[in-house]
Amino acid sequence: MDTENPSAPSRAQSRIPGKNHPHARPHSGVVHDNARHTENFTVIGNHLAQHPELSLLAIGLATYIQSVRQGTSVDIKTLADRFPEGPTRIAAALNELEAHGYLRRNRERTPTGRIVTRTVSCNRPGHRPTSTDTTNRPTRRTTAAATDKPPPRKKRLPAVPQPGCTAPALLQTALDVLAGLRRRDPRLLLSATDAEHLAPGVAAWLERDIAPTAVRHALTENLPNEPLIRPAAFLAHRLTAQLPPLPPLRPPASPAPQPRHPFQTCDGCTRVFRAPAPGRCRDCRADPKETV
Repeated sequence: MDTENPSAPSRAQSRIPGKNHPHARPHSGVVHDNARHTENFTVIGNHLAQHPELSLLAIGLATYIQSVRQGTSVDIKTLADRFPEGPTRIAAALNELEAHGYLRRNRERTPTGRIVTRTVSCNRPGHRPTSTDTTNRPTRRTTAAATDKPPPRKKRLPAVPQPGCTAPALLQTALDVLAGLRRRDPRLLLSATDAEHLAPGVAAWLERDIAPTAVRHALTENLPNEPLIRPAAFLAHRLTAQLPPLPPLRPPASPAPQPRHPFQTCDGCTRVFRAPAPGRCRDCRADPKETV
């Protein structure tokens, strides 16, 4: 069948330079012959360079103000001396830039009492400066040591109970208890600094007549299932929250009873009395007639 296909192209389409190759040389309009700037240049946003409402004088004036160093005078008189436009046209252009947010002019009082006008150039209206924003100075490469932030300081451990007695033997026993906790649970592995901080709290338990095995059991029973981020802080909390009370005071020891002496017969009156050795009774010893 000789049926004609109307959708088939009659001939191959030629490439359109402006459509298929955006960077190809166009047939009309501006052609850019650009060189890459490596020094002495200023970055200007297209929102300013192609602003639909600003006049050409205002765009050029804003470009000049953004390119000068900080502290350069940009008042109407100085700009009129710099450019061929008169003060009236320059003042109108500055008002345009101020109305569209590219310029701010604030009146301030100096320490001497003089009123001056501070001009602030904004290369992007509506942008709020932050502490991390840099100034208009060219950026400098810094070394890794200058850009690295110091590591965050480690949070201090909670306080632990303090014992009434800080005998070296008591603190050493407390350190032994803490060192053995990792055998019950590997998550309770402590550094030497953490163990030294927790040792007084364990000593406060030991001086309350709590055996080392009982202290170890109280610190390791019913541990949470989730990972222990700071095991030393967890143990410090338990040592404080579960601290047992002090043991009751023991009554003082009673004096030893006096020994019971054997019976003796008085040599003076034949009275029976207790004495460690034979002799006279107390009355006979007190009677002067019986003394020899």
